[in-house]
Amino acid sequence: MKITIITVGKLKEKYLKDAIAEYTKRLSKSCKLEIIEVADEKTPDQASVLVENGIRRKEGERILKHIKEGAYVITLEINGKLLSSEEFSEKIEQLGIQGKSHIIFVIGGSIGLSEEVLEKSDYALSFSKMTFPHQLMRVILLEQIYRAYRIIEGAPYHK
Repeated sequence: MKITIITVGKLKEKYLKDAIAEYTKRLSKSCKLEIIEVADEKTPDQASVLVENGIRRKEGERILKHIKEGAYVITLEINGKLLSSEEFSEKIEQLGIQGKSHIIFVIGGSIGLSEEVLEKSDYALSFSKMTFPHQLMRVILLEQIYRAYRIIEGAPYHK
């Protein structure tokens, strides 16, 4: 299985880079992982709805360039479906059984995803009703993907 994470913005903090490197290493035994960073746009304070829509559209165009035909696209959205770690694991396993060999996860920027990206989504996933920094969300997502594979393999990590 190939897993791609498309994310808006670059990581700056060393501790986040270290965590991502660790989960990337751990996941190398279970899947082919690719992380794609697309440039983010500066959002001015007190930006109007029109300005925010323009920013989402620009970031969305960059994201869409990396969405491959035939891939199963999961967008991270605050109003997406909440799953337990076991349910998330089942979702990944079922996609493999159904012949999906490529899953793309999309993490938007600080103001979310464009309508065009949301329309490409096959599944909207939420990790919480809370909002997390998109840089930290990468680590959380990678940890949950790693946990899902450990559950699939019947390993004790997830307990």
